[in-house]
Order: sequence, then C-alpha cells, then structure tokens
Amino acid sequence: MTEHKAPELMIACEECGLVVDKPRLEEGQKAGCPRCHHTLTKQISMPFQRPLAYGIACMIMLVLSISFPFMSFSVQGISQEITLLHAAEMLQHFENSLLALLLLMTVIVLPAGYIFVVMYLYYKASKIKQVGRENVNLRVIKRLCRGLFRVEAWLMVDVFFIGVLVSLIKIASLADVGLGISFGAFCVYTVLVVKCVSMVDRTWLWDQFIPMVPLSDVKPGDTHMSNNHVNCHMCSQLNPMPEKAHTKCLRCGSHLHHYAPKLSLQKSWALLLASFIFYIPANLYPMMYTVSLGKVEGSTIMGGVVLLWNMGSYPIAMVIFFASVVIPLAKMFSLVWLFISARKTADSSTKRAIQRLGLYRMTELIGRWSMIDIFVVAILVALVQLQNLMAIFPGPAALSFAIVVICTMLSAMQFDPRVFWTQSNNGNEPTPHLDEIKEFDTADHSVQSTVISNFNKKPDYE
Repeated sequence: MTEHKAPELMIACEECGLVVDKPRLEEGQKAGCPRCHHTLTKQISMPFQRPLAYGIACMIMLVLSISFPFMSFSVQGISQEITLLHAAEMLQHFENSLLALLLLMTVIVLPAGYIFVVMYLYYKASKIKQVGRENVNLRVIKRLCRGLFRVEAWLMVDVFFIGVLVSLIKIASLADVGLGISFGAFCVYTVLVVKCVSMVDRTWLWDQFIPMVPLSDVKPGDTHMSNNHVNCHMCSQLNPMPEKAHTKCLRCGSHLHHYAPKLSLQKSWALLLASFIFYIPANLYPMMYTVSLGKVEGSTIMGGVVLLWNMGSYPIAMVIFFASVVIPLAKMFSLVWLFISARKTADSSTKRAIQRLGLYRMTELIGRWSMIDIFVVAILVALVQLQNLMAIFPGPAALSFAIVVICTMLSAMQFDPRVFWTQSNNGNEPTPHLDEIKEFDTADHSVQSTVISNFNKKPDYE
C-alpha cells in the first residue's frame, strides 16, 4: 500500500514572493527569507505573558499622559498650561479639523485601540488550550486581527515624541518652559508602545486561532510567477489561484489580490504625483504664524530652519531640515526611481533586486518621520497662546505637508516589491535554501546566527 504524505505547510515572502517550508520556531527565534532576508515569522520569549504585561503598562501610562498637565509656557508673568489632548483641541479651534483628527488618531486613539486589541487577542490565544478553538468566536477574532495589522503603520507615538522634543528646544530660548507630570508618563508610554508593536507577529498570531491550510499543488521554490497560488498579505496563507474576482482567503476571509504589477504601479504613481503637487504649497505658504507684540509674521519650512540656525540651535535646525525637506524629497525621488526601475526588470539580477528592495525598505521606514514638523506645529499652537504678547497659529502649509506625508506613505504601501523579482529567478544565480534561523535575545536585542541542518528541503528552481 502506498503511503501518502500529508502536504507540508508553506509560507511565501511578502517582498520577493519565494515560497519556503513554514519553519518550526522555539521561543526567542525568528526566520528570515533566504533570498531577500525579509523576516518571515518570529516567536518572542514568553509569548503569552509579555504582550499582556507591556499592554497593561501602556494603558496605565496613557491614562497618566492625558490626565495631568503636559507642558507649561510663561512669558513676563503670563503663563499657559496644556494637556496632551489640548493640542488637538487648539487645532480644532483654529479650524484645522483634519490636522486635529490626524493628531488625535495617530497619537492617542489608534495606539490605544491597537494595544487593547493586542491584549485581548493574546489573552484569548493563551486560553485556546483550555477552552479549544471551537469555543472562540472566530468571526470577531478575524475582524480584530485584520484591523490590528491595517492600523499598525499609522501609529506615530514615537514621531510625536520627537516632535515634542523639537518644540521644547525651539521655544526654550523665547520663554520659560515647564514639564508636567504627564510628560514623564508619555516618555514611558512611547517606549512601551514601540516595544509592544515590535513583539507582535501576524503569522504567529494567526496560527494560534486558525491553523494554515496546506496546499498540495505548491512546492518550496515556487514564486509569485509560478501562477499556482495567491499569497494573503493579511495572514500569510497560500491560496489556490482564484477562479473569479473578489475571492476571499481560505483562512482569514480577507479579499485576495492577484499579482498585478501594472495596477499597483498605476496606484502608486497617482499617489506619488499627488504628493508632488501638494509639496509645492507646503513649501510656498507659511507653516505657522507667530504673533509677537501685535506683529504677525509667517514662517515657512525653510524659514523655520533658517531661524533656528541663526539662533544657534544647529542640531534642531538640522533635524527639521532633514525631516521636513530632505526626507520627503528623498522619499519621493526614490519612489520615482523605484517605479521606473520596476518596468525594467528584464535584465534584473538577484543583486540588483536586493539593492532595489533595500531602497524600498528604507523609503517605507523613513517616510512617517516627516510628520515631525506637523506635530511641532500642533504643540506650539497649543502651548503658545498668550494673546497679543505672543501667540502661534497654524498656517495653510501644515495641511498640505500632512497630505504629502500621507500620500507618500500610501504610495509606498500600494507598491508591490515583488516586481523586482520578475526575472531575477530565471537567471543562473541560484537562490539559497532556508537553512538559517536567527536567534535573538529580546532583552538586549543582540543577534546570533545558528545554522540548523536539513531545516528545509532544497527548493527546485530548475
């Protein structure tokens, strides 16, 4: 009698499309793609306890951050004290509702919701062995997981914190600035949020509730060009090629998206062109207006940089210059080069594909940090309101610049980096098989490589 071997579980790299056997990880290990080195999945040490502990600490620090005075500002005996929520209220007061909503959502609402959902999901995951998967409301779990990973890119607590530090140095020479109890709590809150986000892994989390469905027609070494599967970007499940439009994932129920490089490029180009258009008024019009002894003076982005430089605040001037001028321009022109090179993959080698992918990763990483200038304006507008003696109001460029940042982020998200690997797998350069798991210490973040023999079958590329 012939013994049939059960299909193995496989996972596809989001950034290069390579299919490999799904690794079995111990606590404190992570697995990377053998071709582009993108992290496929990871498992932190004490996976059920640590996210809950960090999440509870985050919520406590958030409550403290919004409950007490955040900062104070005083000139000639006249003082102004604000809370964290006061910054959004002042933007709303000056008819900048969109900026107020952006600040409120990216710094308070979305991070708080994200942390709460993480705690709920990890708590439910820890109870699976006791109650069983059949006693868990998978419909709610699916919705929460999908929402969790969609908002992750828009959590900007750390960016706001840097904006606060820039604001402090920017106005410290003009008046006396005091730090309230909430400022210290917010510092801790920022660190905890960053740490909590770094511990969440979508592949591991989905596995706790809904196991992967094996596919018999897919083998290690296949790619997105094999036309025998569609990878779900929400839960990493490999799905058979859909026979009709708007097909949903076998595992999480998300809509599947075919590999369509032309469509993704069109959307990315449209958003990038919009960012170029809005970048013009963002630099021509004032970012904020300063009222001093009844005299109103507008300040553009470059004007603010020059002012800080003339005041001797060279490090802060450089931070604003890089965050508000260099980074947006560098990201936009980098995306232009990537989008153009995406159409020229006929002679692409693995080395060129990795270089382009590295640039793409960098543009995604630095794009959100351009929001620093928007948060600086929000803090200054809320803090410096001493009537005609001294006051700061938001300018029309603030909204335009926020749109530039959002459009560039969306443009990078719409772009499919797998287009760089359209032809590189057909050359004479062999792709290594997955034989390495990187073991990392979550306490000091040191990385140590450990080779595991026969970890995967050698993929068939021929």
